[in-house]
Amino acid sequence: MPHRTELYHEVPPTCWPIVYSPDYNITFMGLEKLHPFDAGKWGKVINFLKEEKLIADDLIVQAREATEEDLLVVHTRRYLNKLKWSFVVATITEIPPVLFLPNFLVQRKVLKPLRTQTGGTIMAGKLAIDRGWAINFSFFSFLFEGVSKATIIDLDAHQGNGHERDFMDDHRVYIMDVYNRYIYPGDGFAKRAIKRKVELDWGTEDTEYLQKVQTHVEGALNELRPDIIIYNAGTDILDGDPLGGLAISPQGIVKRDEAVFRAARSHRIPILMVTSGGYQKRTARIIADSILNLHNLGLIDKELATSDAKNPKPRAEPFE
Repeated sequence: MPHRTELYHEVPPTCWPIVYSPDYNITFMGLEKLHPFDAGKWGKVINFLKEEKLIADDLIVQAREATEEDLLVVHTRRYLNKLKWSFVVATITEIPPVLFLPNFLVQRKVLKPLRTQTGGTIMAGKLAIDRGWAINFSFFSFLFEGVSKATIIDLDAHQGNGHERDFMDDHRVYIMDVYNRYIYPGDGFAKRAIKRKVELDWGTEDTEYLQKVQTHVEGALNELRPDIIIYNAGTDILDGDPLGGLAISPQGIVKRDEAVFRAARSHRIPILMVTSGGYQKRTARIIADSILNLHNLGLIDKELATSDAKNPKPRAEPFE
């Protein structure tokens, strides 16, 4: 049985199934600048979409912070207890000075944003099933509960070894992962969980990349029809990314997202998109442009989402 959670709250039908919180953005004494990731990226994406008049504050679903009980659905208590040590968080976040901070500050300034992002993903999962699609502006994190089958389409440049290890023996979860074979983490054990593995070479460009994405997304959805698609839309595939090692253009990223949403629409499967990695300042604009493109093509549609909110799908019930 699903555990009791406060993360699923009543959402007015006028809201877009777009989940965000200002608490997503990690800012503390400039420490966030010591990591190549732009910790304020998601706020910038939201501001771009506001400038384009696509959304407004009262149309966004506010994320709530995941509790320890929520996190225990996937993580062990032993792992969560480790996060009470600053040196462990410094290692995980790859920001060494975090080691010297009192843990109460680490909890408030580093882990609370991450817990809120997780809470937002959980809420967005419910919205995707209720309304057909949802977007959460955060890293990839998903607590799988309440649906019988899910497909993870992981298009971040890095192998998704975290969720692969989480769902190693969970036959409800089908994982497709497209990644640069030569970069971190190179987790051979976690690869055993991947049902459809696409390993890329250094400098892979648009034509080859998009052909492989389209072919394998279709293959994955033909192989198993899930109740929901969890789409990890990392932008670290962008040409020039210091960690991704691929050479995809901004237009290629827009086309990639379009291909995944078209596949979800043609198969009539709800889709949850999370924006994940991307280590260049220009990725916020690219993410916003991609979402605007999805809207212009009718692949995300407020009227459809609002209609579904008034007549929710029966399969959303297990999430309650």
